[in-house]
Amino acid sequence: MNLTRINIVLAVLLVLTSFMAVSMKVDHTQPNIEFLPNMVHSPAYHAYAANPVFANGRTLQAPVPGTIPRGDLPLYYTASKEDAVRAGLELKNPFALDAPIKVEETPAPQAQSGSTPKAAVKKLTEQELAEAARLKALDAARLRLDLSIERGTEIYNTFCITCHGPSGAGDGPVTKRGFPPPPPLTTGKSTEMKDGQLFHILTYGQGSMAPMISQLTRNRRWDVINYVRTMQKGAAKTQPQAEAKPDSKGDKTAVDPKAKAETKPKAKESAEPAPKTAPKTDSKPAPKAESKAKPKVESKVKAESKPNTKPGDKPKAVPKTTPPETKEAKPEASGKTPKAEEKKP
Repeated sequence: MNLTRINIVLAVLLVLTSFMAVSMKVDHTQPNIEFLPNMVHSPAYHAYAANPVFANGRTLQAPVPGTIPRGDLPLYYTASKEDAVRAGLELKNPFALDAPIKVEETPAPQAQSGSTPKAAVKKLTEQELAEAARLKALDAARLRLDLSIERGTEIYNTFCITCHGPSGAGDGPVTKRGFPPPPPLTTGKSTEMKDGQLFHILTYGQGSMAPMISQLTRNRRWDVINYVRTMQKGAAKTQPQAEAKPDSKGDKTAVDPKAKAETKPKAKESAEPAPKTAPKTDSKPAPKAESKAKPKVESKVKAESKPNTKPGDKPKAVPKTTPPETKEAKPEASGKTPKAEEKKP
């Protein structure tokens, strides 16, 4: 029974609302009734709206002279090469290892009551405390530099890789479609430039490179420079190895031809000059043969003289036997008569 009564009441309300919606006419040219109009119409003036409160009638006012926006320090340089060199001398990389950084001082160790006696606690000297603080500052600086390099890789791959290429050689995809290639970052003048000069180029641009001051904040520009420095260090490590390989090959090619040139003529000289010089210098080997034959003749003379001579005989027979033997020995050694040898030269 209760459900039927509720259904009847709802049906009557539906009929009444539908009748009212049909009978009432809505004028769309007039605004409807507004509840809490201050939320719809704000009393504040818009930035570029007129404002009768100020004397110049503007809502957006210029900042007070001398004020510096947070995170946007001014640079007192112009877009010139002279100021780029001056920036390299004046500007310092805030993420460098030698950059100043605030580090909490390490407190001196204090003996815990009841744990160890006072004599067992080691007291650090001022030098040890200073060394510990220096090491802590160095670790913090290295961590800060590593984080900067990580951010620089993302920025480089977003803004710089299109022209400078993935390895910084100036072979980006834009250069392959007619855009003039930039100079390489890993070799040449870029390696000799200081961090401040690279920062000036990123800020104001140079040549065909557009300024990046509107795309990158001050710290993000330093991050890119730190990443470029790591690329240059990696290229410097690989350069000696690449240069050593051609040198070693060059040494081999330089030594081998000489060795071959030295060995080959020697072999030719040992094989070829022998027959060539033999007919020309017939007179020269003759005396050599004679010199070699002479001791043989003398040995024969001595051998023949010893059995022929006796203790009772006279030594006059010795010179008589020598002339015929020497005359016979000369043709045996040379193979030619002395007259023929004299005619040829």
